[in-house]
Amino acid sequence: MQRSDIADPAYFHKVVDCQWACPAHTPVPEYIRLIAQGRYDDAYMVNWVSNVFPGVLGRTCDRPCEPACRRGRVEERNAEKPEAVAICRLKRVAADHKSDELRAQLPKPLPRNGKRVACVGAGPASLTVARDLAAQGYAVTVFDGEAKAGGFIRTQIPRFRLPESVIDEECGYILGLGVEFRSGQRVESMQALLAEGWDAVFVGCGAPRGRDLPLPGRQEAADSIHIGIDWLASVSFGHVTSVKPRVIVLGGGNTAMDCCRSARRLGATSVTVAVRSGYAQMKASPWEKEDAQHEGIPILDFHVPLAFVHEDGKLVAMRFKRVGPAPLAREYAGGPPGGPGGSWERPGEPPDDEIEIPCDEVLIAVGQENAFPWIERDASIEFGENGLPLLDAVSLQSSRPEVFFGGDAAFGPKNIIWAVAHGHEAAVSIDRFLHREPVAKRPAPHVNLLSQKMGIHEWSYDNGPVNDLRHKVPWTAAEKALASIKVEVELGFDAATAFKEAQRCLNCDVQTVFTDKLCIECDACVDICPMDCITFTENGEEADLRQRLKAPAPNESQDLYVSGPLKTARVMVKDEDVCLHCGLCAERCPTGAWDMQKFLLLTTKAGPGCRDHQVRVVMPTERKATV
Repeated sequence: MQRSDIADPAYFHKVVDCQWACPAHTPVPEYIRLIAQGRYDDAYMVNWVSNVFPGVLGRTCDRPCEPACRRGRVEERNAEKPEAVAICRLKRVAADHKSDELRAQLPKPLPRNGKRVACVGAGPASLTVARDLAAQGYAVTVFDGEAKAGGFIRTQIPRFRLPESVIDEECGYILGLGVEFRSGQRVESMQALLAEGWDAVFVGCGAPRGRDLPLPGRQEAADSIHIGIDWLASVSFGHVTSVKPRVIVLGGGNTAMDCCRSARRLGATSVTVAVRSGYAQMKASPWEKEDAQHEGIPILDFHVPLAFVHEDGKLVAMRFKRVGPAPLAREYAGGPPGGPGGSWERPGEPPDDEIEIPCDEVLIAVGQENAFPWIERDASIEFGENGLPLLDAVSLQSSRPEVFFGGDAAFGPKNIIWAVAHGHEAAVSIDRFLHREPVAKRPAPHVNLLSQKMGIHEWSYDNGPVNDLRHKVPWTAAEKALASIKVEVELGFDAATAFKEAQRCLNCDVQTVFTDKLCIECDACVDICPMDCITFTENGEEADLRQRLKAPAPNESQDLYVSGPLKTARVMVKDEDVCLHCGLCAERCPTGAWDMQKFLLLTTKAGPGCRDHQVRVVMPTERKATV
């Protein structure tokens, strides 16, 4: 193998698994350390620069960072169910505990530069574009048909998961940068919008149309059958305040989980989720499924809907065909099933039969799709066969150069953090486009490595791994939480618990940096490493080398850190997969060949730093935000 190129920004970025997995590349260990130090304002700003909505995402993020968290791998022998650091809930800690002085850290917009940008839709993608560009002096106007900004964050996420006050606050930070918000003004024509002379247009209108199920009985019983996302919006605006006694929710995504839990709070005596896939294949996040079952809502997997059963137009049941692997053989008798999935059949009944489940109301949450009836087909914006715009995957630029897309409107439904990531990229593209620079080009991110040495055996970070298992977030009492659609279920960590959870972080951004010319090959680092992840051996092909290490390294998704040739012609090889970043190797090394250096990566944002010349980027922890 060749010497690892640790000068490549991607090398150590990949080692910080949580940050690498986050679409917005939030510096997760950095803000977790700040929380442990009680520096909540600074932790919030580190988040705000990257993911824009710390309070919102701290409650609702799909958490792609947590499955990647190294903690879940290194404690496999410590727990029956190893769990990642509660990264998402620690983000909420920064939002919940920040001070009133935070506003002083928000950036002051630069003087207007004469360029006007329109954002269609006031969801997370558009608001991210607005936040990034307004701070750089662009005149940004956001159009939305609703009275308040937030888009699907406001209309689709129930208040028991996300209080409206959090949405108001974090949207307010963005609009406070001088962004013009034209509420109640839905864009009806792209050509008419372009005729107003905007220098660039960003389309972030989401995927506003829920899929229907045109099954037998759909039209006859239409009054009792609703599209999930439309129904959630009606609940959010107070148009729907109650449901009928027996409700079935069709679908296995997060929208279905929000529907069933909302119906439970609106007075349904029986709520059942039916999904055609297996429980493990459901698109809903694992914790969303667990929360629904915790509230007594059964999930029936492998149930394919066949028909809406009605009597004289009144919905009375749904007919299903049970397919695939046999569902759990138990009759549902109230309360959550004892394992994944659940079913209504008695033991011994064969699969692939048809059953009817009584119901009075059905919520259809089987997916969303894009709708662009307001974009004329002669507006020079090309669409693919799937109805989505044809975009450059890097720049998000459409076939009409001044029009960019992002969020669900770009590639179909995903989640909030992906919309934020698209917003950042689109803002960079718009900035470069309006400076006549190639929009697909991206300057390298700002990266630095800073030694954490404070003495021979002391570091500036807390390097002692703890054996605590993941701490549980407290919940509101069930009888209170289920009695109202507006009572928040999760209460968040208090400061003491947040500190203990933060200590579970392994500081994966504090890298073990090896200088081969200083090494005397004494093997002291090998002896002291608690994970046996350091080996001195003859070089070889990667597949062979992975098997010859002191502890074999089977996880090929994680790099091997390989040094140059040492004096004996051997090489140092470290498995990045399970390293604790504890610094014992550097403490034990008699020559200083090992050092612990904090890696900080700041992705390119709109502004002078994204253009074809270099400028200094201010660190978020310098009490001044860089956007």
